[in-house]
Amino acid sequence: MVFQTHIKLTAQIESLKNKNLKIGFVPTMGALHAGHISLMQEAMKSNDILVVSIFVNPTQFDNASDLSKYPRTLKNDTNLIYNHFGESNVLIYTPNVEDIYGDRAVAKSYQYDGLELVMEGANRPGHFDGVGTILEFLFQKVQPDYAYFGEKDFQQLQIVKKLVEKLHLPVKIIGCPIKREAHGLAMSSRNERLSPQAREEAVFIIQSLEKAKAYFKNHSINDTVAMVQKLYAKNKNLELEYFTIASEETLIPVKRKYNKHTYRAFIVAHLEGVRLIDNMRLS
Repeated sequence: MVFQTHIKLTAQIESLKNKNLKIGFVPTMGALHAGHISLMQEAMKSNDILVVSIFVNPTQFDNASDLSKYPRTLKNDTNLIYNHFGESNVLIYTPNVEDIYGDRAVAKSYQYDGLELVMEGANRPGHFDGVGTILEFLFQKVQPDYAYFGEKDFQQLQIVKKLVEKLHLPVKIIGCPIKREAHGLAMSSRNERLSPQAREEAVFIIQSLEKAKAYFKNHSINDTVAMVQKLYAKNKNLELEYFTIASEETLIPVKRKYNKHTYRAFIVAHLEGVRLIDNMRLS
């Protein structure tokens, strides 16, 4: 079933809750790919009902051009979902902006204990306020038992966990491994804007992360960062926005190694005007 308004969706959710059915939720902005499907498959392993939202959320875009260029493929998206799961236990929510925000699309303000101040938060002011606003709304309407997010947006995953903790929402957030294309590029709806040649060139991103992981074993954090920066300085096609090594728990960029810490490398690079993000655990 496809729902375009939260009122009709909520009525259906209440009916399912009265039957004690478990609900798994996968929020998306559409332009669905195998990465999204893998999240839905994970949700179906532990739940009776799958709810998928498809909504390009304007309040999490700091760039109007990026918002306008974001692919919108609603018919293909719904067909893809039903081709994989059928219709009997899947609900799809496809609202317009007014159904979410009324006549004024404005984000609320959130504090995530500093998780929002680094990396994506520092480079995209207000982005995580927009993320928090839409997810608070969706969690309240869908009332999921579990919600599933990919680790490609690892900072977002940590922030969503913090949002649920601070708002005391009764939903468990499940992080799922990054799904990659055959040549290693992290799956993303933005990849559709790349030419076939650029998609091949983008393999450089995962290659640089793998080199960083190997280099990190025997070198300092500063030396590892410098090594990656030199790799991109020599690459004429990809423009490096940032490469950062941070603590997985706090997301704070670190300068030196400490025992019993888990480190993750985060990278953003631009190719053909498309902003590509990726990350990898280093230790």
